[in-house]
Amino acid sequence: MSQENKISVALFGFGCVGQGLYDVLNHSEVLQANIRKIGVKDPSKKRSVDPTLITYDKNDILDRKDVDVVVEMITDTDDAYQIVTTAMKNGMNVVSASKKMLATYFEELYRVQEETGKALIYEGSAGGSIPIIRTLEEYYDNELLSSLRGILNGTTNYILTRMELENKDYGVVLKDAQDSGFAELDPWMDVAGFDTLYKTILLSVHAFGVVLKPEDVLNLGIQNISFADIRYAKEKGLRIKLIGSAAKSGDKFRIYVMPRFVRADDELYKVLYEYNAVEVEGAFSCKQTFVGKGAGSHPTGSAVLSDVSALTYNYKYAYKKLRKLEKQNNGKNPGSAALETDFSIRVYIRFADKSDLASLDIRNVIEEYKSPEVNFIIADVGFKSLFALKGNRDSKVFVAEV
Repeated sequence: MSQENKISVALFGFGCVGQGLYDVLNHSEVLQANIRKIGVKDPSKKRSVDPTLITYDKNDILDRKDVDVVVEMITDTDDAYQIVTTAMKNGMNVVSASKKMLATYFEELYRVQEETGKALIYEGSAGGSIPIIRTLEEYYDNELLSSLRGILNGTTNYILTRMELENKDYGVVLKDAQDSGFAELDPWMDVAGFDTLYKTILLSVHAFGVVLKPEDVLNLGIQNISFADIRYAKEKGLRIKLIGSAAKSGDKFRIYVMPRFVRADDELYKVLYEYNAVEVEGAFSCKQTFVGKGAGSHPTGSAVLSDVSALTYNYKYAYKKLRKLEKQNNGKNPGSAALETDFSIRVYIRFADKSDLASLDIRNVIEEYKSPEVNFIIADVGFKSLFALKGNRDSKVFVAEV
C-alpha cells in the first residue's frame, strides 16, 4: 500500500451500504481507491456500475494478489464469516459492516486477527455515521468508563418518533416506513431489538473489553408497542426510546437492550427520526453524547469509507481493554460470567391478560391500571425472568424500563 493514499479495494455486496460506499469513494477528494471487483450473488439484478467489475464467484476476489482491502457488506452471516476469515488468512485487510456476523463470531475473528496480523475494522457496523468505535478505541482507550448507552437503530427511532409526533399506531407507521424505505419488508431484526443487540455487544468490547454471545444478552424490542404506550409516555412528559446499554456494576456488567422511558432533560430525548446517539460516561470525562444519522446508504457508507482510509496508514484496533480483561482472567475473556443478571429492574408492562405475566418474576407492583382498552403495571421484576420474552414472536406483552 503506497503512502499516496492509493488503495486497491474489492467489495462483497452491492446493496444499500455497498452502493453508498461506491458513491462516496468516487467523490472522495483525498482517498484514491481502485475498485478491482464487486462480488454479488444475484445475476438477474441490474447494477449501475461497469459490468466487468461484477463477479459471482467469491474466489475471483479472495484469490487475487492485487487487492489491499476486502470490504464485506453481505447479509448472510455464515458466508460473511467465511469471506472475512479467508481474506485475512490470504493476506488482506478487511472492513466489515455486518454487525450480526461480527457479534456472533467475535471471539473467532479476534483470534484470526491475532494469528494473521491483519486488520479487521468495522466502524460502519454500529452507530451509522457516528465514529463511536474509533472514539472508544482511541480517545477512551485508557479511560475508566462507567456506562455506555445509545439509540443504535434508525428504523425503530424513526417509527417511535412518528408514532409520538403524528399520533399514529405502530402498524400504520411501520407500513409507511416500509413503503418509504426506512424499514425492511421483514423488520423483525430491527423492531425486536436484535440489530441494537449486535451493536451493543460490539460497543461493549471496545468500552469494557468483555466479549459476549448474542444469546447471553437480553434484548426486548418495540414490536408489541401500541399508541396507548406512547400516550402514557406523553402524559408523563416522557418519550419511549429503544436503548442498548452497558454499565459497570461492581466487578460485573449490566448489558441489555430494552425500550426505556426517557425524560426531557435526557440528551437521548432530543434524538428523533433516523438519528442515532451514543452517550459515554467516564470516571474523569463525565458524560459525552455523540449524535449522527443511523440509517441510509451514504451515512453508513461514509463510516465504511473512513475505515478504508484508515487502512492506508496501517490502522488496526489495539483492543487494550479486551487484552487487559483477559490478563486479569488468566488469558481468557470472562464472557457471560462477567454479566450481572440477578437484580431487580423497574419496568412498565402492558398486557392483555394476567396470564401473559406468568413467566415474569414480579417482586413489587408500584402502579396498576385496568380498563377495557388497556392494562398495565409498573413493577420491580427479576431481570433474569425477562429472558422469557426475548425473541418471542407470539408474546403480546410490551415492556419498557422506567
